[in-house]
Amino acid sequence: MSFLKKTHSAPAAEDPHAGMDVDQVMKKYDRESNVRIWEGWQKIALRWLMAVFSLYCIGMTLFSTAGQEVRLSAFLGCIVVIGYLNYPASKHHVRTNYMPWYDILLMIVGAGCFFYYTANAMKIIQMSVNIGLPQIIIAVVGILCLMELCRRCVGLPILFVVGALLIYTFVNLLSAPGKTFLQVLRRVSYTLFYTTSGAIGTPISTCYKYIVLFIIFGAFLERTGIANFFISLANKLAGWSSGGPAKVAVISSALCGMVSGSSVGNTVTTGSVTIPMMKKTGYKPEFAGAVEAAASTGGQIMPPIMGAAAFLLAEYMKVPYATVAVKAILPAVLYFTGIFIAVHLEAKKLGLKGIPMSELPKWRDLGTQIYLLAPLVLLVWLVSAGTTTMQRAAVFSILAAVLVGFLNHKERLTPEKILEALEAGGKGAITVSVACGMAGMIAGCVTVTGLASKLISGVLAVTSLVPIPALAMFIGLFLTMFCCIVLGMGVPTTANFCIMASTCAPILIKMGLPDMAAYFFVFYFGIVADITPPVALAAYAGAAIAKANPMKTGVNATKLAIAAFIVPYIFAYSPAMLFINVGSWLEVVQIILSALLGLFGIAAALNGNLYRHIPWVFRVALVAGGLCMMIPGTVSDLIGFLLVAGVVLWQRTAARKTPAAA
Repeated sequence: MSFLKKTHSAPAAEDPHAGMDVDQVMKKYDRESNVRIWEGWQKIALRWLMAVFSLYCIGMTLFSTAGQEVRLSAFLGCIVVIGYLNYPASKHHVRTNYMPWYDILLMIVGAGCFFYYTANAMKIIQMSVNIGLPQIIIAVVGILCLMELCRRCVGLPILFVVGALLIYTFVNLLSAPGKTFLQVLRRVSYTLFYTTSGAIGTPISTCYKYIVLFIIFGAFLERTGIANFFISLANKLAGWSSGGPAKVAVISSALCGMVSGSSVGNTVTTGSVTIPMMKKTGYKPEFAGAVEAAASTGGQIMPPIMGAAAFLLAEYMKVPYATVAVKAILPAVLYFTGIFIAVHLEAKKLGLKGIPMSELPKWRDLGTQIYLLAPLVLLVWLVSAGTTTMQRAAVFSILAAVLVGFLNHKERLTPEKILEALEAGGKGAITVSVACGMAGMIAGCVTVTGLASKLISGVLAVTSLVPIPALAMFIGLFLTMFCCIVLGMGVPTTANFCIMASTCAPILIKMGLPDMAAYFFVFYFGIVADITPPVALAAYAGAAIAKANPMKTGVNATKLAIAAFIVPYIFAYSPAMLFINVGSWLEVVQIILSALLGLFGIAAALNGNLYRHIPWVFRVALVAGGLCMMIPGTVSDLIGFLLVAGVVLWQRTAARKTPAAA
């Protein structure tokens, strides 16, 4: 779910680099932006096709009573059609109004395979694993066409994962006595193509039922002008303070993140305005790009809408989405507060000022635009009240966004913009749907081979050798974190979560972690891969806008988002942060306050400056104190507080004695 990719860069007067082509940044770091070029009647026809597809998704989700196999296979068939119409084989071979014959053939054959299943679903279900050779060929061709589309719009890394698991699946099944290649091919084809344990499994079902509707909602909401309102509101709230533009970036990205789930898209959307402002204030380019990347990545964990993976999180845990959104509040607050603290310390270190009060928006002007929040407020109310389904809540919110768009005289919603929103919704559905299809195939391979249970047994055997339960849990958590980050460097968050939820989350649950905490843990670390070098796409997009070194920007983003690497461990050891097994509200308050103070200590240590330069010995003390306050328990909190407070008092006293150095 992402905002419109095309955004206006900040005025050239503010920054010499501000006039850069933001579209080029998106094409470099976001595969979704590398599309065919259509002009004339072809462009008009494709726009209407995408809009009709969005309306089809809304109508089918709300009113269709067909079986799941029928609805999902038809949905993927449509995705194959619009996917090949939008994505070329290579971005280096794009010509206006050109689609080679082999792409047309792949589109027709690939979509035809899925539509064949749609038309013959009941017959094939009755055949079960006894499908004939024609059905096997159709399944293989359909899967290969979907994988090729995945290569074009998602990338190769996830295909490597799928390919490796397919090879493992065939080797595993062929090792059974008496099994022939045809028998194994029949079983694998049937599982991955014709059952809800494969391409049309839980991920694509969630995408069809919820994610696509919220992509469309985000597209409509963006066209109401709410992004500009969020940036103006953030300017008013924090623009006046030290290093104000960086704090504006944090707040605006958090607010925009409520309706956006794309790290790169959010970075470019708000960053085209906030990054030039930060550089003008005095921040280094790599720091400015890092602030925007770290804050924008947090959009996927920011309630109420969060990212596409959050809907999968709810589906896997079999809980209402409202429950996920509520439990995500405290971790999200800690995440953005951690970035805010780091930004403030950097501003003080550099002696930066804020935006003059005369240049800030007026409260009365913001007040006249408060109605732009109506669709979000309606959505939150409908979801939390539980009076209607998530699908209907999304549709009602879309209608509210249309109404609000008509009322906004500055950026009035026109029929042309409505068509744009529907078109953007259809385009946004392609990549996430293909990724979900691949994730379903991965889950199918894991299921048919029993790989998950083997992994669980292996990890438990290793951790059982560790005599201390808390240390054994830490080893399991650390290995899971490592897998999530490495996998997330080239795999979309949705697919990353599905893979980790099928493999690593059950391991953590077996080790004693509550289900909710285990799934949240893999959810968080799948997201922060977007800012973790060496493949930190959100950080690289921010670096491109800031004209900064990409690797330095990625390192800075990781330091700024340190909370994202610590908070999951907090709710793993102390699930009360997720409102699980809460003894009392005092316990939750203690966890939050200690976590905030711990984040302050770690942020100060990473920054290296508080009231003055911090020697390395005291920086170590700050890190130790901060980590102690992250560990649940009154004793550890007291030790951490004494360490952090001691260093702060020492810094303040030393700064008073030597004012010139302060």
